[in-house]
Amino acid sequence: MYKKIDKKTVIICGKGSLAIKVASWFLKNPDYKLLYIVPVIPEKTWTKSVVLWAKKNKVKIIRSGEIKDIPEIKNPGWKIDLVVSVFYENIFKESFIKKCKKIINIHNAPLPKYRGVSPINWALKNKEHEHGVTIHEITPGIDDGPIISQVKYSIFPDLDTVENVYKRSLRFAWMLFLETIPILDQIKPIPQDDNLATYYSKNENGLLGQQKLFKKKNY
Repeated sequence: MYKKIDKKTVIICGKGSLAIKVASWFLKNPDYKLLYIVPVIPEKTWTKSVVLWAKKNKVKIIRSGEIKDIPEIKNPGWKIDLVVSVFYENIFKESFIKKCKKIINIHNAPLPKYRGVSPINWALKNKEHEHGVTIHEITPGIDDGPIISQVKYSIFPDLDTVENVYKRSLRFAWMLFLETIPILDQIKPIPQDDNLATYYSKNENGLLGQQKLFKKKNY
């Protein structure tokens, strides 16, 4: 007789088309059980709705968008095998991180550079010619957890809009996800070098100027 292998439980937190693709992958994978979608609330109107996808595919939704409202979270012995953050906008508390056997984030930057918000905007503002996507472990800090995998790609600050680079980043992020997740348990994460880190907060977005816009204005 074959020994029955228990499925790994998964929660997806986040927004947009990439979160939907990631959730779809786990929903279809026989090794995983997708328990919940925790969306960014209110949902952004410029990208696809994770909530509508979850309804269509009969996946349970935490409608508040808050981790604290996961029903099992109050159970002291409850553990989740894997949590994947895909552009989720809330900070994960240490108490929740401890309930996760593994909790990872897909971040639109070549960490340790561009921790924080609006990494693509800042990369273009700073005239970078290379950007990237990083999958890293989540810690109580902001985007400072050990790096699991990373890919870098060219950007063109004199030609690219934020929208251009964002769409490019989604393609590279999906590729990195597909390469990483099947061997996730075999990868030894590498600590970030804090000496190379840069960080931008939401309070600094006013300094972005033209690069604050998703699309450039017509001249």
